[in-house]
Amino acid sequence: MSPRLRFILAKFALAIATGVLLRYVLSLRPLWWLVWIVPALPLLIAIRFRPREARWMVSLAVVLGVSINFHYFRLVMPLPAVLAAIAAQSLLWIFLIFAARRVIVRYQSWWTVLVYPVLWAAADTLVAALLPDGNWGSLAYSQGDCLPILQVASLFGVSGVLFLVTLVPSTLAVAVAYGRSLGRGWLAYALTAFLLAASIIYGEARLRQPVAGNRTTFGIVSIDDPIGPHASTAYASNILAGYDSLVQSLAAQGAQIVVLPEKIAVLLPAKVPDWQQHFSTLARQNHVWLEVGIGIDVGIGIDDPRSPTNWAWLFTPQGELATSYEKHHMAPPERREHYASGTDYNVATVDGQTYGLAICKDMHFAALGREYGLRHAAVMLVPAWDFAYLDGWLEARTTVFRGIENGYSIVRASREGLLTASDPYGRILAEVPSSELPGRSLLASVTVTGPVPTLYTRIGNLFGWICVAAAAVFLALGRNLRHRSSPRASEGAAKHA
Repeated sequence: MSPRLRFILAKFALAIATGVLLRYVLSLRPLWWLVWIVPALPLLIAIRFRPREARWMVSLAVVLGVSINFHYFRLVMPLPAVLAAIAAQSLLWIFLIFAARRVIVRYQSWWTVLVYPVLWAAADTLVAALLPDGNWGSLAYSQGDCLPILQVASLFGVSGVLFLVTLVPSTLAVAVAYGRSLGRGWLAYALTAFLLAASIIYGEARLRQPVAGNRTTFGIVSIDDPIGPHASTAYASNILAGYDSLVQSLAAQGAQIVVLPEKIAVLLPAKVPDWQQHFSTLARQNHVWLEVGIGIDVGIGIDDPRSPTNWAWLFTPQGELATSYEKHHMAPPERREHYASGTDYNVATVDGQTYGLAICKDMHFAALGREYGLRHAAVMLVPAWDFAYLDGWLEARTTVFRGIENGYSIVRASREGLLTASDPYGRILAEVPSSELPGRSLLASVTVTGPVPTLYTRIGNLFGWICVAAAAVFLALGRNLRHRSSPRASEGAAKHA
């Protein structure tokens, strides 16, 4: 075998190995510690290899990594949309890597370690603001079980966590590529170490804050079996009886508030009054606050101007309908079925505290979560329906982010996912997977502290939009062909270009 062929095979092996490692970073339950290391590899390849070689190597690695979620995407989208989603995610990775590479190679100075994380935070901010799925799958959510780092979200939201998570790989890649030859490199390495240490210290200090308030017992219930608009009476009654039994059991164990999942049934309009009356009676007989997720399908015909809707009903212990909330953000299947979108932010006062309602995908959107923070919510009740148990961890931890950002507890009941209770610091207080009949229930004791004030609630994603502005500057610098660098930078750029 010729040396040239061996070199080509070695490059293929490096690209494939990088792609395999990326799969552990981009999966629906990533290894959080690998996220701090692996993204350095494609950036290092882009820096160290000639552009022509680096492009196909990075592209191969990224597509291999992103495709880890092909099966999941296929569950929720048609094949053309799946391929488009994988292509879009891959192109975003490739663009950000090579945009960062242009600036790093051209300037070779300590501040270039900031380019990669700034670009990532900027892209994440724009994706969250512009796309119907928000920043679903953001690398920041990979840190869902790393509590000290998660506390950064109380300051700067997802953008702050993502900046930190990508700063470390950026510094690693630049350090391996340039080492001591980087202009004032010690500043880059010291800055990264300082920000990481400061974040951990802040996180540990925040987690040690005393938690005081009223102990409230929540019941969480889920039955995975669906009830469609044309389900037989016997079938629907069997599942409804299962919910009744679980609610009664939790109430007997001391539950004060019981949360049921999203769309436990999709009803025709004529059946809505009977179902409301049923759950009103159930709440009154068991003396509990009862939240119920219901879908309403107009069921008329394609020419009917009305759209199906997705609701959360909250009943008082006296059986009154305290408030109802219409889902704002739709999952892909709901978008295909043209579900209507709500616009209101609904709260209710329970034992002197403000409780907010949201439904599943709504909690992917930091802006919606902040609206409840601005309304001083102490607890969010979140009915949900995940996809075939595949994304349960990711969906639950994404929701937990909203609680950290805005200082409220979250009680989330999901079908085909996890039943979860968390506090304002992101600690998981109780969690179990859902199941089919006879269903699954969870009793969780939560200290309701009232809303914990956070900087993020006050300023929103200001940090993310600052990164957008900074990214525009970096992109302009990367395309500034007239830049005259130092002799060392010019030599390095010629070597790597």
